[in-house]
Amino acid sequence: MSAEERQRAIVGAARRAGSVEVTDLARELGVAKETVRRDLRVLEAHGLLRRTHGGAYPVESAGFETTLALRATRHVPEKRRIATAAAELTGEAETVFIDEGFTPQLIAENLPRDRQLTVVTASLAVAGQLAAVDGFTVLLLGGRVRGGTLATVDHWTARMLAGFVIDLAFIGANGISRTHGLTTPDPAVSEVKRQAVLASRRRVFAGIHTKFGAAGFCRFADIHDLDVIVTSTNLSSAEAHRYSLQGPQVIRV
Repeated sequence: MSAEERQRAIVGAARRAGSVEVTDLARELGVAKETVRRDLRVLEAHGLLRRTHGGAYPVESAGFETTLALRATRHVPEKRRIATAAAELTGEAETVFIDEGFTPQLIAENLPRDRQLTVVTASLAVAGQLAAVDGFTVLLLGGRVRGGTLATVDHWTARMLAGFVIDLAFIGANGISRTHGLTTPDPAVSEVKRQAVLASRRRVFAGIHTKFGAAGFCRFADIHDLDVIVTSTNLSSAEAHRYSLQGPQVIRV
């Protein structure tokens, strides 16, 4: 197996499983661990993987995006902490946008139930979860449903959003970077997120530490468009401070 073939195999394994370990790859490919580490460095330089201690995970791109089912299995305790802290920022908002994705689903679970609230979402999962809550009015944005995320996209979705003025938006992203802002691989998803940012008075980004420093294909917002960033203490305090210098409050939980 050539180096290129081996690296293609590593990317394929990472995309199927959500992450790879150096030890496992060395055994499966029949090469030394240092060879695998060298391959991972090359793949990271090409923007296909991001290395971790002892392994790597795939970078989402225009040709690859993880499914909602896979996201529901990774970093779940961290996502739950972030979602709980984000939901506490609802404050006196009467209208809320909840983005697609697993962490936004967890935010929806933690929204206050002691008052009336109008929830706007493109996520079928969020809409189904909140539709039966007493006092909640749920508006599901129409459009094409993406099979991997069970969320609506395209011009119908964006057009509906453009007609609203929303008190608070909980925004997700596939990547967040001080240089490139908030990004996602799919142009149709990017347009929905962009409209949500434009339609909202306050904007909260909630995401795990692996999102930071990553950049996808489509940019839909800048860091200074956010009011608050909620993440975990796995993002260093120094890096959190660098993001805060661009405008938003950064909460680490």
